[in-house]
Amino acid sequence: MSLLRNVGTIGSLTLVSRIAGMAREMIFARVLGANGVTDAWFQAFIIPNVFRRLFAEGAFSAAFVPMFSKRLHGNDDPEAGLEEAKSFSADVLSVFLPILIALVAVFEIVMPGVIWLLSKKPIDGKTFPLAVDFARIMFPYIILVSLVTLFTGMLNSVSRFAPGASFPIILNLVLIAALLTGEWYAQTTDASVTDVAYGIAWAVTGAGVMQLAWLYYWVRVEGFRPKLLWPRITPEVKRLSIIALPAAIGGGAYQINTLVQLYFLNQLEDGSVSYMNYADRLNQLPLGIIGIALSTAILPSLSKFVGGDDKESADRLQSDAIELAMLLTIPAAVALAICAEAFVTMIFQGGRFDLADAAVTGEVLATLVLGLPAYVLVKVLVPNFYARADTRTPVVAAFIALGVFIVSAIFFLDTYGVVGVAFASVVGAWINVTFLLIVLALRDHYRMPALLLFRIAKQALAAAGMGASLYYANAYLADWYAAGVLARLGALGVLVGAAGAVYFGLAFTLGAVDKQRIVQLTRKQ
Repeated sequence: MSLLRNVGTIGSLTLVSRIAGMAREMIFARVLGANGVTDAWFQAFIIPNVFRRLFAEGAFSAAFVPMFSKRLHGNDDPEAGLEEAKSFSADVLSVFLPILIALVAVFEIVMPGVIWLLSKKPIDGKTFPLAVDFARIMFPYIILVSLVTLFTGMLNSVSRFAPGASFPIILNLVLIAALLTGEWYAQTTDASVTDVAYGIAWAVTGAGVMQLAWLYYWVRVEGFRPKLLWPRITPEVKRLSIIALPAAIGGGAYQINTLVQLYFLNQLEDGSVSYMNYADRLNQLPLGIIGIALSTAILPSLSKFVGGDDKESADRLQSDAIELAMLLTIPAAVALAICAEAFVTMIFQGGRFDLADAAVTGEVLATLVLGLPAYVLVKVLVPNFYARADTRTPVVAAFIALGVFIVSAIFFLDTYGVVGVAFASVVGAWINVTFLLIVLALRDHYRMPALLLFRIAKQALAAAGMGASLYYANAYLADWYAAGVLARLGALGVLVGAAGAVYFGLAFTLGAVDKQRIVQLTRKQ
């Protein structure tokens, strides 16, 4: 595997998805703004996404990919390996789908109680019935996207990363189309913001159907024929469950964190959920492109090296992943922190999202990105545990971080509001990554070499120089941020271009990155 090539494939498609997602949020902000209706919509949208990350992308993927890959590649006869992998995936699908259907049915019934627990809104409140309706419309999405994750795992096992990395683009494009259609409908019929929000909720489930069709096509191209059998708990399915359960519990800590964050935000003024969502959209841009791409790309190779007792190669791959992650993440965090309000104003301000909304969202963003390197490092380090079939340690780390987040959020909520909730998330993230690094070192699984730490220090120094240039450029371009589209694009281009030129110029000058290292990162592992 070429680490940089596979990360480039996943990352470039993720970038397209994130840009489409950014366009979606830009339109969303202008069409719906930041108010009680948008809070209800985002709250409802979070719920199926929590279960998607918990049961599908996190626990299931971490357990399924190594087991499926072992059956596919672990047989001397490729045809026999393919048949064994097909049989395993069919057994998993046949058990997985009924569980998902039952889960959705239960939550459709108890959804009012779920929304009440998360918000403590009065039953006759304005946002409560909207959040219940939106959540019931969107919750079936988890069935569709969980099946998409199953098919993505199959494709990743044969190093076909592009289809799985591209399916989120479909959701973003469908929602953009729904938003534009809804805005046109509202202008021509005097429909309310609430009516538009209902249409967007239905579009989420419709997009899930399209995503499933897309992945189903690609698994058939690769020679797999997914089929439903009568559910049976085979030894391999049982083993998958045993491996996935601790990962689900660990993932549960992250998702409980999301739900607890939602609870705290619901104690604040209307718009707080929306402010956090818009800020996190910008924060998630580098996290998705860098962190998720790296974690997806290194897991199969780490599993191979660990299984072959090749510690040197495993350590080299882990160091390469950390170096590449920090090379891109540190400057992204610095740029987003310094130009937070500028970016939010240029991207989101307009329509029902005014300058006051942009100012608050900018403060939240500037706080959130303080934890961006930690968020990315967690994504890069966790595969080192999964490659050893150790899903317990990330569980412990995640729950420690959750406890720290809750205590911090309680402490900061009254004084700092939504910014305090964002800072609590940052504190929890750094506790998480610190715990993982200490455990890896104590178990002699991985220690960050001094040369890597030295390079990261140089990257931070280069990012500081870039930050100084952005500080002055930010003030100089201030009048352009809320101007017309061309002025905003020009200002954005100047900031991004100047940041990239200064950072990479300093990085090469300081020796934070060089041509020889790039060649090493592109070699086959």
